[in-house]
Amino acid sequence: MTVVANVLIGAGLFFLVVSTIALLIMPDVYTRAHAVAKSETLALLLLFGGLFFRPELTLDASGRLALVLIFSLIANPTAIHALLRAASRSGALPWTVIDQRAADEELGGGPS
Repeated sequence: MTVVANVLIGAGLFFLVVSTIALLIMPDVYTRAHAVAKSETLALLLLFGGLFFRPELTLDASGRLALVLIFSLIANPTAIHALLRAASRSGALPWTVIDQRAADEELGGGPS
């Protein structure tokens, strides 16, 4: 059981590192939130799953841990949604790459 717990905890830590890297390299709030929300929720699930398999965890502690997990699984996506809705309402634009040559050809104009 300890091996399973350590593997799950290690996988959870891996996804937390991926989430942190995504937060640093993504260009705008929308892509950052998307990347972080997915990997952070999975990391949380794996970490708590690993903690449930630890032999020193008592029944009382596992009950509290389950309540924290349930709250986190509800609160994390809700908070990300609220954050992105506030960003959208405040006028934050998504990062886009425009192929200027293709846009000019589509509009029938030349380079200005």
